Amino acid sequence: MAFHVLTAAGHPILPDPMGDPMRKALKIAVPLAVAALPLLIPAAASAQGAMGYQATLKPLNHSSGSGTAMVMLNGNKATVTEHVSGLAPTFGKAPYPHVQHIHINGQGICPTMAADKNGDGVVSTTEGAPSYGPIGTTLSTSGGTTPADGTNIKIAPSGGSYTYSRTITLDSATMSSLKAGKAVVVVHGLDPATLSKQAQGEKSDLVPSLPLAATSPALCGALTASQMTSMPAGAANTGGGSTAGTEDSTELAFGGIALVAAAGLGVFAYRRRTGDQS
Repeated sequence: MAFHVLTAAGHPILPDPMGDPMRKALKIAVPLAVAALPLLIPAAASAQGAMGYQATLKPLNHSSGSGTAMVMLNGNKATVTEHVSGLAPTFGKAPYPHVQHIHINGQGICPTMAADKNGDGVVSTTEGAPSYGPIGTTLSTSGGTTPADGTNIKIAPSGGSYTYSRTITLDSATMSSLKAGKAVVVVHGLDPATLSKQAQGEKSDLVPSLPLAATSPALCGALTASQMTSMPAGAANTGGGSTAGTEDSTELAFGGIALVAAAGLGVFAYRRRTGDQS
C-alpha cells in the first residue's frame, strides 16, 4: 500500500518531479526541439519548393543519337544535367563540338521533317525555329551562356557521347518560357555522311564558314515539369553543380518534428504513470 503525505486541504504531496531523470530529460528535449522547428521546417519547404523539368532528347534529321536533359530550378539558378549518346563523334579528325541550347518563345515543340522547306532532307536551325523558337540560354561547358555564345564551338561539349552538368543563372525570358511550357533543349551537329548530296554541299544557316551539318539540329526535347526532387547521381565531365543537401534538410526537419512528438508522448506517459501511482 502506498502512503502519501497530505496537505492541509487533503491533497497528496507528490514526489519532486525534478528528481525524476526522465522528467529532467523531457524538460530539456522539448524546448530544444520546439526551438529548432522554425529553422528546420523552412529547410524542408525550400527543398520541396525546387522546381524540376525534364526532356527526352529524340533524334532529328536522321540522327542516330538519343539522350535526356534535366533542369533543377531554384530561384533563377538552374542545375542542368544531360546524358547524350550516339551523336557524330568526330569532325575534322577532332572530337565533334555539339553546340546546345535551351530554345524559347516558340511553340514549345520539336519540328518534324515537314519543316524542311527547301527539300534538301535537313531541317536547318532556322527552319526549325517556328517550332522551338530562338536561343534563350546556351548550355556551354564554361564561360558565357547567352544567345551570343550559341555558336561558340570552343565551349560546347564534344564527342559522340557525353554527360553534361553545370549550374547556371537563367535570364527572365528563359525562366518565363520554362514555366509556360515553351522551353526546348536542342543539341546540334550532324554526321555529314548521313545527309543528302545537296545538303552536304550547303553552308550553315548560322555560321556560313561551317557546313550545314555542323549547326543543324541532331537532338530535340521539350522541357516539361517533373516531380523530381534531386538531380541524378553520376560523374559529369563538362562542368559542376550539385543539389546535395536538400534530402538531408528534409530528413532533419522531419527528425525534429519526430523529436517533438516523441517528447510529447513521453510527457503524456509520465503523467499517466504518476497519476496511476497516486
